[in-house]
Amino acid sequence: MKSQSGKVIVALIQMSCSADVRENMEKTLARIEEAARQGAQIVATQELFRSQYFCRSEDHDNFKLAESIPGPSTEALSKLAAGRGLVIIGSLFERRAPGLYHNTAVVIDADGKLAGIYRKMHIPDDPLYYEKFYFTPGDLGFQSFDTRYGNVGTQVCWDQWYPEGARLTALRGAQIIFYPTAIGWHPAEKEEYGDRQHSSWETIQRAHAIANGVYVAVANRVGFEGGPDNGIQFWGQSFIADPSGQIIARAGIEEEQILMAECDYGMIDVQRTHWPFLRDRRIDAYQDITKRLID
Repeated sequence: MKSQSGKVIVALIQMSCSADVRENMEKTLARIEEAARQGAQIVATQELFRSQYFCRSEDHDNFKLAESIPGPSTEALSKLAAGRGLVIIGSLFERRAPGLYHNTAVVIDADGKLAGIYRKMHIPDDPLYYEKFYFTPGDLGFQSFDTRYGNVGTQVCWDQWYPEGARLTALRGAQIIFYPTAIGWHPAEKEEYGDRQHSSWETIQRAHAIANGVYVAVANRVGFEGGPDNGIQFWGQSFIADPSGQIIARAGIEEEQILMAECDYGMIDVQRTHWPFLRDRRIDAYQDITKRLID
């Protein structure tokens, strides 16, 4: 896949979500529209933007939130993309077939056509993050999509901790890797562990940018969702890092925000030339990486 040159304006939509799916959809479309007015060419949503983060509990009623792809949300996003000449990355709860659901990111090109989809590969199962109850692991692998404004890859939330996914996405040609995200603090843990948890999250993704010489763009949500026993305080702080891992834009902790930054694709070549990690990879020596553990 041939890399594109030039510069592109990227926007991330960081917002809170209500229990009203229609309200969240209209709010997201309005924010994307506003980003376009401000000059954005690629816009990404946070994870599962149509609803509150429902994986805090295992509840069969939540499957009613899922929809087909293509479907109503992709139709609305495609109409906006075509009307504004935008590339849009949107995170959706996909109903693939009866009893088969995915956490899926759609990539819609600037002509409104669906460039492709990515299904979340790594599915967590932690307190208040009961995603294995809802989502089948992705089966499309790690991809890059050739769009009007560059080659973009996307993964979703828990994927962001795995260097293998970032490397394979970069090797596919991605110039920017987007990570729609829904991550926050358990309120009881924030005081003791909050700073280190956030630092680890930011550091691992900046490392993906450095190791692969790509831009990384992370859209997180904000606000408190749930009750006293099952609540998550989402920590916001969406960010965009350049190919040297430097954060060129960061959103706040609590406020809703359209985060924007200019990404210069020329930096990718400069970074990879001066820090030639891809050149020096020992691809003849990595066979054991496919093993769970090396005895």
